[in-house]
Amino acid sequence: MFGSVLFAGMACHRNPITGRNQLTLVSEKQVQSMALTEYKSFLTSNKVAPATSADGEMVKRVGHRIAEAITKYYGEHGAPDALNGYSWEFNLVESKEVNAWCMPGGKVVVYTGLLPVTKNETALAIVLGHEITHAVAGHGRERMSNQLLAQGIQIAGDVALGSNPSTVSIFNQVYAPTAQVAVLLPYSRKYEYEADHYGLIFAAMAGYDPREAVPFWQRMAALGGQKPPILLSDHPADEDRIKKLQELMPEALTYYKPNSVQ
Repeated sequence: MFGSVLFAGMACHRNPITGRNQLTLVSEKQVQSMALTEYKSFLTSNKVAPATSADGEMVKRVGHRIAEAITKYYGEHGAPDALNGYSWEFNLVESKEVNAWCMPGGKVVVYTGLLPVTKNETALAIVLGHEITHAVAGHGRERMSNQLLAQGIQIAGDVALGSNPSTVSIFNQVYAPTAQVAVLLPYSRKYEYEADHYGLIFAAMAGYDPREAVPFWQRMAALGGQKPPILLSDHPADEDRIKKLQELMPEALTYYKPNSVQ
């Protein structure tokens, strides 16, 4: 037990943006490689909307604006290397699910079922800022590391992660699109508030009014019931989220300079 605690302590590092210590038993390079394989598999087995469609173009436009804002923010805060290996891709996929996600390396999917809820480009930016923050802040990698530690699994190098059935299973639990509802690992609320915080900043930097976050999440909450949307699966309670967003708004607004499309 002592050895595991010591090992975990040695594998912790301070996130250069959030300032929070994170357990990192796997490298960003490792998860990016596995994520790319999973992403390509997902796209081949699902119907991707034409990139030239109005909605497809909107997803790519908003996504790239958010990505540019993140790149600028990380550069200004002395952490450009944290985005090494990121090659951004944004795809709209035909599905009734109210969902969007970002894998390590900047591989992003928006489901068409989300668009009737976002209703506008600004709300889509709020969602993408939030989901992309999960990836760039290393939340999935941290969740995976916690699972590896809990199961007493040690890995040695890039090869071991992809060739070990146990580590592949944990990766799929954390990152596979079908796992977005099922996996509820420790500190999920912390991840969500962190994604809200920086997601607002990134959306604002991209020229989108961060105040749209409040009515958007209110619309999401209204879709609740017995089976809430995937985006609400492990998120904070509605009233807690709205309160926190309102507390974060003054900071986010300091980054806001409107663009021509809202």
